[in-house]
Amino acid sequence: MNVLIVYAHPEPKSFNGAMKDLAVQVLKDAGHSVVVSDLYAMKFTPAGGPGDFLERQDDAFFHYQREQMRATSDALFVPELKAEMDKLVWADLVIFQFPLWWFSLPAILKGWVDRVFAMGFSYGREQRYATGVFRGKRGMLAMTTGGPPSSYVAGGNHGDLHQLLLPIQHGMFAFVGMDVLPPFVAYGAARVSPEERAAYLEAFRERLLTLESTSPIEFEAAARPA
Repeated sequence: MNVLIVYAHPEPKSFNGAMKDLAVQVLKDAGHSVVVSDLYAMKFTPAGGPGDFLERQDDAFFHYQREQMRATSDALFVPELKAEMDKLVWADLVIFQFPLWWFSLPAILKGWVDRVFAMGFSYGREQRYATGVFRGKRGMLAMTTGGPPSSYVAGGNHGDLHQLLLPIQHGMFAFVGMDVLPPFVAYGAARVSPEERAAYLEAFRERLLTLESTSPIEFEAAARPA
């Protein structure tokens, strides 16, 4: 299996860094091929715009999706984006490794999605969800939170985590056709004891070793547009 880990944390010695390093080790030891896009180390530019393209179709008025579609058909994406797109095509499984910031992805990772999940390349008017470009691929979130598990349930301070993650799991992965594996969450990783962090890593190891037998999430019908 080919695995792409898109890693978004500015500190290599963070717990997210430890999770990323463990995933690389465990997956390679299990015989998988692994590539990491370390977005902060790469100094990846998160803001999409005219700079995404080697040339533009319309210099008078910038229409992002229209330019993305032309760049897909005419090979006009800049090398930074083309390299990430090639990784995405290569991957059987895409793992986003990140800390939950303001109930969503860090900006650098959201920008990766904005720029790499380009119209024409990863989706089209008739290519989304069940007819998505990346049918057969799988996506998974591996993440940390600031709060404990009790904060991320219905009635908790932050609400149901599955609802918080819907725009990512359903609106990004499933939208482009991927099957979505249940997320791995290390709750309050910066605040728990060393023993609890070690337990998280061991649980993550076990999860990584069972990826191929893990069933994807079944989203509610109401979450899927007709």
